[in-house]
This record gives sequence, C-alpha cells and structure tokens, in this order.
Amino acid sequence: MTAAAPERPERPAAIDTEARELLYDLVATPSTSGEEAAAAERLRAFFAEQGRDVWLDDVGSVRAPADDSLLLTSHIDTVPGDIPVEVRDGDLWGRGSVDATGSLAAMAVAAVETGVSFVGVVGEEDDSRGARHLVADREDAPDAVLNGEPSGWDGITLGYRGMIAGTYVQASESGHSSRPGNNAIQDAIDWWSRVEARFAGDEYEPVFEQVTAKPVAVDGGASVDGLSVEATMDVQLRVPPARTVDDVREGADGELAGGTVRWHDAIPPVMESPRTAVARGLRGAIRAADGEPRLLRKTGTADVNLYADAWNCPTASYGPGDSSLDHTPDEHLALAEFDRAVAVLTDLPDRL
Repeated sequence: MTAAAPERPERPAAIDTEARELLYDLVATPSTSGEEAAAAERLRAFFAEQGRDVWLDDVGSVRAPADDSLLLTSHIDTVPGDIPVEVRDGDLWGRGSVDATGSLAAMAVAAVETGVSFVGVVGEEDDSRGARHLVADREDAPDAVLNGEPSGWDGITLGYRGMIAGTYVQASESGHSSRPGNNAIQDAIDWWSRVEARFAGDEYEPVFEQVTAKPVAVDGGASVDGLSVEATMDVQLRVPPARTVDDVREGADGELAGGTVRWHDAIPPVMESPRTAVARGLRGAIRAADGEPRLLRKTGTADVNLYADAWNCPTASYGPGDSSLDHTPDEHLALAEFDRAVAVLTDLPDRL
C-alpha cells in the first residue's frame, strides 16, 4: 500500500507556479538524512500526478526511469537545522533550499517536461546509501548523468575531490599522569600531527589540488575497568584528482607508530572534461538563457564521484543556489534563480 501524501503547507503568494510549489513543499517538509520518507512521498506523488512510472526503491530513493539519454539525479536529504520556511524579498528561506532541494525540485520538473530519467536519492549527507544502491541495482549505465548540487544557475561543476574516512583506535596501560611516555591519547594526537604534516600543501597551491586532513570526532580516557587508557579518532582526508584514494590511505598508514586505523569509506575524486556532451549542452543552455557559463571545481565530495567511477559516461553537476550557503543558518534560494535553472535543465536534453 502506498503511504498517504504528506499534508501540504499553505503557500505564500510568490509560490505561483507548479515548479515553485514543488520546491516550497519539499523545503517545508523536514528531510534530514534517515528521515526522508515524507519528502520522498511528495516527490513520488508529483511524478505520479504527471503520469510517470515511479516508485520508491529498497533504500527509499525515488525512481522515475524514462529516456536514459540523460539521468537527472539529486539528493532528498538535508543536514539538520531548523530554519523557518518563508519567502522574503523573492528568496525562499529554509533548510535544504540550496543544498540540494532547489536542484532536486528543478530536476524533477525538467524530467517531467522532457521525458528523461530521474532519481531522487537518500542519504547523500550521510553515507551516500541511495547513490550506492542505485549504482549496484542498475543493470546498465545511462548515456549521461547530471547530478544536482548548487553551482549557481550559470555554473557547471566538473570536479570534486574524493574522500577516505577512518577510525583510529589505540589503548595503553593506565598509570599516573606524571609518568613519562605516551598514553593512547598522545599516540592519537601524534599520529594525526604526522598525517597533517605529511600532506601539508604549499600556501599558494589551490585547495582543490591538495590533500586536506580533518579530524571529525575524538574520544579518549580511562576504560570502564580503569586498567587502560583508550583513544578513538574519526578522521577524513579529501583526495584531489592528481592522487588516488589508495595512495593517500597508504600515506596515512605509513605514519602509524602505534594504534590501528579502520578505513570504512572511500570515494574516488572526479575531474571531467569541459568538452563532454553534458558540459557542452549545459553551456549552450545557459547562454540561451542569457547567462555566461562558469566552469567550477569543488573541494568537497558528492554522489557524482560514485557515478563517474561506476559508469563509463559523461557526468557533471549543476543546480541553482550559492553553495557558500550550504549547511549555514542563512540558507536561502532566489526564486528567480530557481526558475532560470528549470529553464536550463529543460533545454538541455535536446542539446545532447
């Protein structure tokens, strides 16, 4: 049995087109990672109302396959953060308006208008489980993929760094803090200092071309029985296209002088040519909408990395919004920019 569609909020007067209605409803529906079901149902209902074949797959992503000359895909989930949903001076405020519900809604509308394939994936902000399942579940690759992430309506993102994530673990015998010699906490700090030094970039080197190392969680102290000192550190390293995930992982492992690291995630970097069919088509569509295309590289990691690695087809990322507002308390999207992105996406398939 299909779940009932979530109750739709009352919309402001500026939400005056079907595309804007979908955008507003999705932004107004909380959809943090792991809690995407209500937003996914709103998206599923949109495609069903348009007569498209659509379903939720085994992990909760919205699948609406059609013409596979182009797959439009973006993520349903957002990071946490309660931002009141409102339209102010032509801008829609709310968590996810930029990252990446604006892209998601624009692509859904364009997919219906043009008849190309669409997937709204879950879990991008967490473990990319939606994208990983999509890659494993599809029998054939699409001819081209456009991934939805904010680039500005006139921007085209061709490159993302990769990432490896791991957890360092060390334990040492307990003893008085006045004793010489490292305990497990010091071992963890020393290892990470060596890793940071190993991958330190030149101050004039662009961040996109560097390996950057970041601890994301640290825990340490006496064990429950009081007989040892324990330390754990969750870490992430971003990998530029000039390096490989294996190379960076081996470098970090080479700095170990105690303790172990369990590497549990690896996503390769991607850097596409500006001469692919997708990039050329986007440039033409942006110019047709009176824009001057901008080619971008981003220092983060996205689902498009997984698609580019798994499928031998051209990829790029595109979507409305200022990516500097991602995950911030000031996240908002200009409705006029959203409209222009819909126009670009609707024009794109005929240019491939």
